[in-house]
Amino acid sequence: MCTGIRLKAQNGSIVYGRSMEWGAFDLNSNVCVIPKDYAFTGTTPEGTNGKEWKSEYGVLALDFLGTDWLADGLNEAGLAVGMFYHPDFADYPEYNADMASNTIAAMDIAGFLLTQFASIGEVKNALAGLQVVGVTQELLGTSDPAHWMVTDKTGASITIEYIDGKVSIFDNPLGVITNAPTYDWHMTNLRNYVNLSPVALPTRKVEDIDFAPLGAGSGMIGLPGDNTPPSRFVRAVAMTQTTRPMPNSDEAVYEALRILDNFNLPLGGAEGSDHEGNTANMRSSTIWTTVWNMEKQDLYFHTQHNRRVRLVSLKEMNFERNEIKRITLDREKSQDIEDLSGHF
Repeated sequence: MCTGIRLKAQNGSIVYGRSMEWGAFDLNSNVCVIPKDYAFTGTTPEGTNGKEWKSEYGVLALDFLGTDWLADGLNEAGLAVGMFYHPDFADYPEYNADMASNTIAAMDIAGFLLTQFASIGEVKNALAGLQVVGVTQELLGTSDPAHWMVTDKTGASITIEYIDGKVSIFDNPLGVITNAPTYDWHMTNLRNYVNLSPVALPTRKVEDIDFAPLGAGSGMIGLPGDNTPPSRFVRAVAMTQTTRPMPNSDEAVYEALRILDNFNLPLGGAEGSDHEGNTANMRSSTIWTTVWNMEKQDLYFHTQHNRRVRLVSLKEMNFERNEIKRITLDREKSQDIEDLSGHF
């Protein structure tokens, strides 16, 4: 259960952000720096005998489970990719061993796209000739049911899904993604909410009695408030399409963080209270939240343990090293609190 959004500032700059929900266990993500010319090999059901490639671009990303799998990231060319859970709907092509050299697993997609491409057009062309298969991952216990939102520095966004064994690429003009069902279903469902407005409803007179709205926000009456993917999709569209004017990317970052706060889930809110997982040291099903300033190439994030916003600048990274560099998201798993008592 994750929610992704894209915002456009008035000066044309783009901000992409998302929440990461995984309430079964901590994904133990790190911030990682992937250098140029780093060698990768795709995974197939037979093992690590898939497509081989080297990174064309340096990448700043978040990994998970101590692997080279990437959940979210931005490359130095200005391409951002986020992987999102897509259970019961992701259906990959059957594996063809004769095509192993052109095959990667779904878990490889974010890393493959981030290290290779600079634009939406390049991504579309690459996926047309690539075999992507489902591979059961012991660490997750599933065959990686996922879909992806890709955004480039122009603000163009797409959603990538594998449906009935074929790749489906949807233009994503609203810049929103959640989870199941398919992206086109979510877009159709939005028609049920065309009445929503950021403007409060006017007073109505019935039999000489004035009926005024009970407070602010009446224009959004009917906005779904539960945490299911369809409801979160509608809320994310409503919130991103009714933002205040944002003059620049800094203000868009602030707004993205504010919007994404509406999608935080308590522990048990993602997989359910009866789910058997290792949650002993977790505080939330929302493990981390990221916002990427694509103009300045900056990553902002906070975590389930510490809501203080932290910054990592892609422009400050050394992409000439020969290994992936990682740092933990939380140096201390505690909330950073500023004590102002002494000022009184």
